[in-house]
Amino acid sequence: MEYSHSDDQLAGQPIGYWAWAAHKAAVTFIRTALAEHDLTQPRWWVLNQLAEGDKTRAEVTSVLEGYLDVGADLQPEIDAVLDRGWAVSGPGGLALTEDGRALHTKIALLQRDLRARIHEGIPDEEYVRALKVLQRMIHNVGGAAWHH
Repeated sequence: MEYSHSDDQLAGQPIGYWAWAAHKAAVTFIRTALAEHDLTQPRWWVLNQLAEGDKTRAEVTSVLEGYLDVGADLQPEIDAVLDRGWAVSGPGGLALTEDGRALHTKIALLQRDLRARIHEGIPDEEYVRALKVLQRMIHNVGGAAWHH
């Protein structure tokens, strides 16, 4: 791979641009692949939460509301999962249907392949180092970030 700048030039580049560019490229790549299966990224997150077991809307929301600022927009995504027959609402909360479980299994494999493409040529040690640098920058400016 050819890089856009020399190491000295990269050292002076703004983190905001590069974090945004990485975010935009990765999220667009993932969302494009999910759209081929009538899934938005938040719908996938809902399916993934329900694959762990039945959960109430409040439980799903409490875990997912911080993901990429989805917040209040999560309720229509939960409704879409129900409307498509991927989950049902019962006394124990929301539960995946057979179709929902099959879709989850299929998309979990797709997600593994997407992650492999995104991480191609990047050893785990470099990836971890990059995330630690980003976490430190977030801390340095008084931000908060976490992911399950």
